[in-house]
Amino acid sequence: MSEHILNAESFLRIYKEFQLGQLPTEGFHPLSLDLSELAKNNLSEALNVLKKIDIQALNILDKKLNDIYHLSSEIHKAFDSGQKVFLCGCGATGRLSLALETLFRQKGLGEQVISFMAGGDTALIKSIESFEDKVSYGARQLLELGFREGDLMIGITEGGETPFVIGATEEALKHSEKNPFFIYCNPADILCKVAVRSKKIIENKRIQSLELQTGPMALSGSTRMQASTVQMFAVGLALLYRFESFSLFEERFQLIKNILLETNYSFLESFIELESSIYQKQERLLYQTDSHLGITILTDTTERSPTFSLPSFENEEDEKVATSLCYLTLQDCHHSKEAWEKMLSRPPRALEWAEFEGRIGQRRLLGFDISSEAHRKRAQRGVPKQHRFIINQEQGILCFQLLDKKYQMKLESDDNFIIHLQLKLLLNSLSTLIMGRLGRFESNMMTWVRPSNYKLIDRAARYIEKLLKNKGIMLAYEEIIHLIFDEQKHLSDKDSIVMNVFQKVCKEFKD
Repeated sequence: MSEHILNAESFLRIYKEFQLGQLPTEGFHPLSLDLSELAKNNLSEALNVLKKIDIQALNILDKKLNDIYHLSSEIHKAFDSGQKVFLCGCGATGRLSLALETLFRQKGLGEQVISFMAGGDTALIKSIESFEDKVSYGARQLLELGFREGDLMIGITEGGETPFVIGATEEALKHSEKNPFFIYCNPADILCKVAVRSKKIIENKRIQSLELQTGPMALSGSTRMQASTVQMFAVGLALLYRFESFSLFEERFQLIKNILLETNYSFLESFIELESSIYQKQERLLYQTDSHLGITILTDTTERSPTFSLPSFENEEDEKVATSLCYLTLQDCHHSKEAWEKMLSRPPRALEWAEFEGRIGQRRLLGFDISSEAHRKRAQRGVPKQHRFIINQEQGILCFQLLDKKYQMKLESDDNFIIHLQLKLLLNSLSTLIMGRLGRFESNMMTWVRPSNYKLIDRAARYIEKLLKNKGIMLAYEEIIHLIFDEQKHLSDKDSIVMNVFQKVCKEFKD
C-alpha cells in the first residue's frame, strides 16, 4: 500500500480529535467576507475592516479583568518567592511567549521568566512538522528547561486544543504545587465537546483556565491575528507590571487599550501597494530594524510562511532552496550569534534532540543569519534584487521607510510593551493585505494554508469541502483527506494544496 494511503488512513483513525470546524476561531468573520477583493481594489476599506475586527477582539478583555488581575497576582507571588514563570505556546502563541520573555528582559526585570515554543527557538523561523501534535514533547521541553517545585506554568493556545501545550501544562502538575494556567480563545463548552484532550484539561480543578473568547479571526483560522494579540495583551499586562491594587491595574489596562484603539492603520495603504508590487516583480525585501524591535518583526515575517504557503527564511546550511519573499536584518548586529542573543536578550535555546538530526539544533538556528550580513549573504546566494523596509524607533517616533515612502508615527507612550503591541497590530494588517493582493487567500478563507500538522490538515479539508459545495459538488470528508495526502507527494511552495485538490476534483466532475 502506498505511503500516502497509509498516512491518510492513519489520520482518519484519529481525525475526530482534530475536526475543529465548530470552534469560533476557525469560523468566518462576517465583516471580512470580501477581504480578498478589498485587498486588491479598496485598501482603505480593507484596513478599516481589519481595524474594526481588532477593536472587537480587544473589547472582550473588559469582561476578563478580574481573571487577568488574578493571573498577575499569581505571577508576582511566584517572583516574590524566588521562583520562575514558564510561558509555553505553539506557532503564534509560541512566538508571543518568546516575545514576552524578551520584553521582560528588555525592561531589566531579571531572569525569572522562561519561555518555550514547540520545536525550541529554531521554530521561530519555521515550525517543525507535527511537533505540536505530540503531548510528550511539551512535557519534555518543560522539564529540560528546569521546571521545578514552586515554579508557575502558563500554557497559551489560541484554539485551546493544542496537544503540545496541553502536555506541558499537565506535566507541570506533577512537579509543582502551584496550579498552572491554561489560556485559550474559544468557549470551554464547545472545546469540551470537540476534543477529549481539551475537556480533560479544562475540567481539571487544579488547572486555572482563562477563557478569552475572541470569535472568528479576520482571516479564517489565522490566529496569529486577533487571538494572539488578545493573549499577548492579557499575559503581558499580568507579567510585565506589578500592581498594588485592582484600581491601578484597571487604570493601566485602560491606558494601553486606548492607545491600541487609536492606532492609525490608514498610512499602511501606500506601503502595502509598494511591498506587494516588489514581490510581483519577482524582487525581494529585507525588513531592517534593530534588536530592540526585532522579535515582533521577525514574528510577522516568519508567520507569513505557514499561513500562506510561502518559502520560509533560507538557511546557510541549505544549498538550493527557494528564497523567501522577505527576510530580517538587524542593523546593530554584525554576526548571527550576536543578532540572536541581542534580539532575544539571552542566548538562544535550540533543541539538540538526536531524533531530529540537527534540524532544530543550535547550528541550524544560527544558519538563519539575521545580522547586518543578511543582505550580502543573500546576494551571494543569488537572491534577486533586495529592497530595504526600514522600521526604527527614534525619540518618540516609530519610523517606516520603503523606497520613497516614509511615515513617522508619533508614539503616545515610550513603554516598550505598548510599542510592540501597536507594531504587531500594524504588521498583521500589512502582511495580510499584501497576501490578499498576491492572491494568497479567497474571501476570508486561508486557502494557501500549509497542512503541516493534524489541525491544519483538517482545516485544508474543510476549506476544500466548502469550495466544492459552492460548486454543487458533494464529496465525503474521507475522500478529501486521501486526495490531500496524495497531493502532498509533489506539492511545492508555489502550490496551494486547497486550490490544487479543489481544481482537480472540479475537472474530474466536468470531464
